[in-house]
This record gives sequence, structure tokens and C-alpha cells, in this order.
Amino acid sequence: MKILGVLGSHQRDGVNGQLLDAVLAGVKPEDDVEVIFLNDYQILPDTGKANPVLDELEAKLLAADVWVLAAPTYWGAMSGVMKNFLDCVRQRLVRFNRAGDALPDRFKGKSYITISSCYASPAEELVTGVTDGTFRTFDKVLGAAGLLKIREVVQTKTYGLKTLSAQKQAECRQVGASIQSKAKRTDDTVKRYIQLFGMVACATLITMVLQQLVNLVLPISQFWLNYVSFVLIFFILLASVLHFFTVVKHRRH
Repeated sequence: MKILGVLGSHQRDGVNGQLLDAVLAGVKPEDDVEVIFLNDYQILPDTGKANPVLDELEAKLLAADVWVLAAPTYWGAMSGVMKNFLDCVRQRLVRFNRAGDALPDRFKGKSYITISSCYASPAEELVTGVTDGTFRTFDKVLGAAGLLKIREVVQTKTYGLKTLSAQKQAECRQVGASIQSKAKRTDDTVKRYIQLFGMVACATLITMVLQQLVNLVLPISQFWLNYVSFVLIFFILLASVLHFFTVVKHRRH
């Protein structure tokens, strides 16, 4: 298996470079691994002229089975280095129909892992989703190209951080070790139905408990009033849970 690391940060040996290296260190010895440091290239968009840099990067992307992309989060979005790369390679990642819709093309079926980091604390990242913008951009671009997502890796509280903790390095190596099996999985439908069932079951249980507490204060014996209160409480709970897992959908540590 060919695995390509793409680092879109200002420093090769910074936090994101270490995260990328740690993930790649976990892959199987027989896998072919290559790393691209985007700052080593002068990446410009296609303008109708020869573009040997994009030709080279495109060839590397095509040759790889799995992409591992790493970029820090600045101001709630991915680094300009990575964003510039994705913008410039846009015309090559997808094909466009007559209406201008982007459709998967030659990269369809490949897999990817995304990595990011931020200054925020784990609690702030969990509540506010500081890195959400970065991962949404990754997913939008790579999803349009037809790639399949394997995993996300997040490093929080990076201000002043020079070296990854042993725990984080071990987590990254575990992610790298899972590439072989995860890359083969193409359908998460059953898993999503199970997750949805769990959300509905939990929301129903909590609704019933809250309704009983409400009845202790304001006894309601009329059927339709009970029904209305149940629906309102259930809707608020389920909407909150779905919003949380839709917006805060990646692991944060």
C-alpha cells in the first residue's frame, strides 16, 4: 500500500509535523510511505500554462492509496499553506459537468486521514469546536473528490508545546496501524443506524424521566397534554444531541 503524507504548516518539525510522523510511524513496514512538505514547493493554480509543480504533486496523489493530510488551525480555519494547495489542485481533484457541478474523478475510492491542532484547551475545543472549520474544509474537498474518510487526529493546547506526549504519540501510531483495515471499509450505514438508535433510545429515556419530574410539580393527567409535553421535551433533547454530533463530530483530546 502506498501512503502519502501531506504537511501544510510553516515548520517541518513542528507539532503538526510530529503528529504526521507519528501516524506514519504506525503503518506496516511493508507499506510505501512518502511525505510532502508543501512549503518546499511553489504551488500556483492552473492558468493555461505549463505547471510542472502541480503535475508532480498530482502524480504523487494519484500513486497513493491513502492520503494523510496535516494542517494547523489558525483563526478557526486551516493554515493558508494547506488551503492554497487545495485551491490550486481543485481543477485536478474533480471533474465538472456542464452545470459546473464538481464530480468525483480519478481519485474516487482512495482513503484519507486528517490531522490538525490548535491553541485551545481540550474543554474549549469540545464545546466550541475550534478545529471544526479545518476538518469541514478537508471533508468538503476530499469528499467531492470521492475519497473515503478513515479518521481524524486532533492536538489541543499547542501554545508552547515542543514535543508530543507519549500518550499522543501512541494514539497516532494506533491510527497509522489501523489504516490497512479501515481503508477497505466503504460503507458506515449500519454503524450510523446503530448510533441513531442509541440517540433515540437515550433521548426517550431522558424525556420520560423529565416528564415524571414535571408531573411532580405540575400534575398532568390529560392524555393530550402529556403527549404534547413529551413531544416538546423529546424534540429539544434529540435536536440538541443531533446538533452536537453533527457539529462536534470528530475526536478531541
